[in-house]
Amino acid sequence: MHPIIRGLLAACAALWLGAPLAQPNYPTKPIRFIVTFPPGGSSDLIARALATVLSDRLRQQVLVENRPGAGGNIGMDFVAKAAPDGYTMGLGAAGALAANVSLYPKMPYDPA
Repeated sequence: MHPIIRGLLAACAALWLGAPLAQPNYPTKPIRFIVTFPPGGSSDLIARALATVLSDRLRQQVLVENRPGAGGNIGMDFVAKAAPDGYTMGLGAAGALAANVSLYPKMPYDPA
């Protein structure tokens, strides 16, 4: 048997055997999209446009939540401390991830 065909058969067998171990379909519940700016601004409008596209593609609701304040620290803190399950994502500026470290003596989260 040709090595390429043997490799393809092995790959198909591995996929078939691994199917019962696969995770359930994602997403199974609404996704939270945290925006670190107030409603009505350009970041909010972009987030809402992205949420519409994501909702259509994922066939699940994407909820936009505005959590402004402290140069983006409030929203990014919420995202950083959310469960690492893929159901919370954030939209912020570089300030919340880069500049705020030098502006605030104590950060509520580790931007690294």
